Amino acid sequence: MSMFLVYDAENYEYILQPAGYVVLVVILLALMIAAAALGKKKRGESAVPAKKLTFCAMAIALATVTSFIKFADLPMGGSITLFSMLFVSLIGYFYGAKTGLMTGLAYGVLQLITGPYIYAPAQVLLDYPLAFGALGLSGFFKNKKHGLSIGYAVGVLGRYICHVISGYIFFGIYAPEGMNPMVYTLGYNLTYILPEMIATLIVINIPAVSRAIAQVKSQA
Repeated sequence: MSMFLVYDAENYEYILQPAGYVVLVVILLALMIAAAALGKKKRGESAVPAKKLTFCAMAIALATVTSFIKFADLPMGGSITLFSMLFVSLIGYFYGAKTGLMTGLAYGVLQLITGPYIYAPAQVLLDYPLAFGALGLSGFFKNKKHGLSIGYAVGVLGRYICHVISGYIFFGIYAPEGMNPMVYTLGYNLTYILPEMIATLIVINIPAVSRAIAQVKSQA
């Protein structure tokens, strides 16, 4: 394991090594290609549609850039960002759940690359690929009335549940004395998930914004 990870006993976490980053980049690229290859294909379309791959890559790039624009950054992880979760949810809304989930998984891997905190294998899965992959659940509502709003809310709820499970199992010991660890992790994760979700839902329901998103969907 030392070739990919080194344990930092002082901080109780694993540190990624160069070989570990290489593996994650390979996984990221594979997930992006898989995301573009999934779903229905038009006659004569290549196995990996270039337009879909471009949209997936753009969504991941925009989500990553906006994830660094933070209005609040919590000490134990989590932040209120500039609508970063929306861009991954849009891919599900454009192309369906399969592509959305794979794009979310890829974005989760990229988040692990750019800001890794590795406490245990299960914690990594919950806090990165599974949590951000859940944003792709928006794809199940792509053809529903108010599908983007509902799908985005469901995707964010999925991410929240992953973080809550991880927080309870691995970080419950940091709960204030006398506080139930589950209550602590429920409240802690809600403090950054809920404000961004509410702000995003308000913005995407502005008529001009919703029309612009519909136009982009038609082009995608």
